Amino acid sequence: MSGQNNKGTAVVTGASSGIGAVYADRLAGQGHDLVLVARRADRLEELAQKLRYAYGRKVSVISADLSDDNDVRRVEQAIAADDSVTLLVNNAGLGGQQVVATADADAAERMIKVNVIALTRLTRAVLPGLVARNRGAIVNIASVLAFDTSFGGIYSGSKAYVVNFTEALQREVADTQVKVQVVLPGATRTDFWELAGSDIDSLPQEIVMTADDLVDAALVGLAKGETVTVPGLADAAKLDTFLGARQAFYGSLHADKPAARYAA
Repeated sequence: MSGQNNKGTAVVTGASSGIGAVYADRLAGQGHDLVLVARRADRLEELAQKLRYAYGRKVSVISADLSDDNDVRRVEQAIAADDSVTLLVNNAGLGGQQVVATADADAAERMIKVNVIALTRLTRAVLPGLVARNRGAIVNIASVLAFDTSFGGIYSGSKAYVVNFTEALQREVADTQVKVQVVLPGATRTDFWELAGSDIDSLPQEIVMTADDLVDAALVGLAKGETVTVPGLADAAKLDTFLGARQAFYGSLHADKPAARYAA
């Protein structure tokens, strides 16, 4: 059965629960074989067995901590050498509402390693193969907090990187058939909140989305060719307005002399 309607192999990080597990389920259902990456080997294998049984797909697992340099390189080598890879979902991420002055420096470093460095290195690992085969996609999971620094500069800053990185990457591959998408979830009901030391039940429930709804919407956005997908945004024109205003603002930042307000 795994040879029928095969869309290649999808690599999903942070796949043992939450958004990553839903992506794994949906992609297997669409005809992808899978490489699932996460720290918790027992939960990965449990999910893999379930997906093999439900969809008849080939599912392999890599137990890895993406804040560990050696583990990241191990995953890099495995996916870079796999010519069947057609999709990478960089979903793994660490959260937290740390204030810079009092943040644990090691915890902050781990967050940056997972949210920024691992995402960048894994993207770099698969991109040459996708471009050479002129097919496939890279999906990076950011956050609406990329546009809101009130949650904490470390997390928000890491997710702002993901947005900028993905938009720039889309320009790099614009002349190919490779798709690039950044997904910006709002509050989503997963164990991410508990692991980050927050209580999602303290939020108004009308702004909390299920992981199933989030992933289903993101996959529709990918099929539509969206570079930036915000599942909770009802009025898509607001995103166009924001991105257009940002580009116009950038165009006003260059001059041969300092602005008059900076005159000595």
